[in-house]
Amino acid sequence: MKPSIIVSSNDLERLEGLLTLPPFRSRSDLDGLRAELERADVREPQDMPADVITMNSRARFLEVGTGREYELTLAYPKDANAEAQRVSIFSPAGSALLGLTAGQSIDWSTGEGKALHLKVLEVTWQPEANDQFDL
Repeated sequence: MKPSIIVSSNDLERLEGLLTLPPFRSRSDLDGLRAELERADVREPQDMPADVITMNSRARFLEVGTGREYELTLAYPKDANAEAQRVSIFSPAGSALLGLTAGQSIDWSTGEGKALHLKVLEVTWQPEANDQFDL
């Protein structure tokens, strides 16, 4: 069962807008993101809990099984950068992270097909918690 997720109305509007653009509208690899957006609890940006992963949030994760910890920023496709640990919302990992809250866990596969179990340890920075609603 997938964990419940919370998405800001700003993020929902921007992501739905991107998904309707010609380069993205027919991409079946984005169906997972579309499904996540449909099932999300949508809230106004000023009502977002500070421990939810929103667009441009940075969060710490634990890879259960290996004990490896790392930080990632959830980014729009144009801002994604593996070296800077900015994961695209259009990647399977990125779409799986959107809306998760500290303490929740997810299972996802890497690009190489490796199954991972990740636990969100904390959201270290979130635009909404810092009154930055235009990111």
